[in-house]
Amino acid sequence: MTDLKSRLIAMIQASGPISVATYMDLCLHDRQHGYYATRPGLGQDFITAPETSQVFGELIGLWAAQEWQDMGAPQRVSLIEIGPGRGTLMADALRATARIEGFHAALDLIFIEPSPILRANLKRKFDARFLSDLSDVPTDQPLLLIANEWLDCLPVQQFIKVGADWHERVIGLDDSDQLTFGLKVDAMPSGAITPENQAALELQPGLKTLSETLHHLFETAAGRALFIDYGTVNGAPDDTLRSYLSGQQIDPLAEPGGSDLTCDVDFLRLQKLAGAQGLHVDGPISQSQFLLSLGAEARLNQLAQQHPDRADDLHARVRSLVDPAEMGTRFQAIAIANSGASRATAF
Repeated sequence: MTDLKSRLIAMIQASGPISVATYMDLCLHDRQHGYYATRPGLGQDFITAPETSQVFGELIGLWAAQEWQDMGAPQRVSLIEIGPGRGTLMADALRATARIEGFHAALDLIFIEPSPILRANLKRKFDARFLSDLSDVPTDQPLLLIANEWLDCLPVQQFIKVGADWHERVIGLDDSDQLTFGLKVDAMPSGAITPENQAALELQPGLKTLSETLHHLFETAAGRALFIDYGTVNGAPDDTLRSYLSGQQIDPLAEPGGSDLTCDVDFLRLQKLAGAQGLHVDGPISQSQFLLSLGAEARLNQLAQQHPDRADDLHARVRSLVDPAEMGTRFQAIAIANSGASRATAF
């Protein structure tokens, strides 16, 4: 039993069931026993796109450089990554843009990374500033924000329809004092749109907070934020809460704090929330469309010519990023900017 599981059991015994959102937040972000604080599993529990192929980070870097140029190539710009992990994406992005005149000289590199382990590792690799929260980002200069596979970590509330009524899914204890799912007799949050053809619904409260935070940032600083993640553009998610350990999907209640927890992102809801804040929104579009528009095929061919002995592996890795049967349409990209921004590159 993990240390966090023991704490959760004691908490529920003392105060009653907790929401799925509270459970997810504690499992991922508890400072003492949370997953990202103690055992970030990049390359072990899950593989991200930057770890799959260098082409991903390189193209994101070129996207950022083009956006900087479209902003008038300001002398200073904050380049911010949320959840940089081991820094693979940023290392590839900076290498790919090294020859773009003036770009690196203009950069103030900022990482928003909660994991002490990953922070320490990043400090050895990058000359960067570290912040704890997006709301701490300075607004005294333009900014470019990148977040790959971060939205899926925002805690999710789950609701189940029983008859004609919606009830929140909660986590309590069974007769053996083990974690189990149950239902709380509770109405849907005010303003939530309930789908007629679904018996379950997920809501990420953090998406509304994100749109409000971006509105605040872009009120005083010109900029653009790029989010790439897996999720849906065909209606609201239902029950997508998943847990991964050593590359295998396991029961979400089995290893709290010891396994990664994730859920699908409702990109259309994020689009609507950002639009309601008066922000400029491009997308969502599929990761396949986004990367191919940025030149993924041309970069792959270039790499294959430079490394013919690795051509098959290079092709397989890029294919996994753009193939609809793999990550190509499972992942979506969306760009959010200040209201006066022009259309983003590749959208």
